[in-house]
Amino acid sequence: MFERFARAARYAVVVAQEEAREMRSPSVAVEHMLLGIAMSPDTGVRKILEDNGITARSIRESLTDRQSGEPLGEDDAAALRSIGIDLEAVRASLEETFGADALDRSPAAEKPRGRFGFGDGMKSGHIPFDRDGKKALELSLREAVSRGDKTIEAAHVLLGVLRAANEPTRELLGGETGIAALRQAVHQLLDRAA
Repeated sequence: MFERFARAARYAVVVAQEEAREMRSPSVAVEHMLLGIAMSPDTGVRKILEDNGITARSIRESLTDRQSGEPLGEDDAAALRSIGIDLEAVRASLEETFGADALDRSPAAEKPRGRFGFGDGMKSGHIPFDRDGKKALELSLREAVSRGDKTIEAAHVLLGVLRAANEPTRELLGGETGIAALRQAVHQLLDRAA
């Protein structure tokens, strides 16, 4: 299927994988796909997103905000303090034992192991697509086929993302109203290109 993807669509998928890896996500989700599309060289698709208040920067910030900060919220920290657990003391102990940057190091940064626990493993750090991410790619193919298009453009990938949107992606897109507006704008873009 990937051979039917046009250059901008391939770029969006590759960027989605890179962004998921950068965010230390265990899989490429629909929201990563949206981020890849927002960074695509397809200026028409990017303009549609920007006209609707969706930029690569806003998507990345939203996804990073969702992942960053304390692993435990302030309420959790307060609850732990009430039973005598001080998170700062725990952090200090970890850093003393494992080094100052122990909490910042990623398990992915460690040397990869081979299939049987020794030697070099995969260095690419392949991140699989989650169920919804796969669905978005399948739906982009269906969108292209239903329109009679021979290649899958970034616009088709966006249509697939709109159809497979999970809750975080729906929020980024402005809910059902935003999704409907985007869908209409993308179809108009594809109609003009045909």
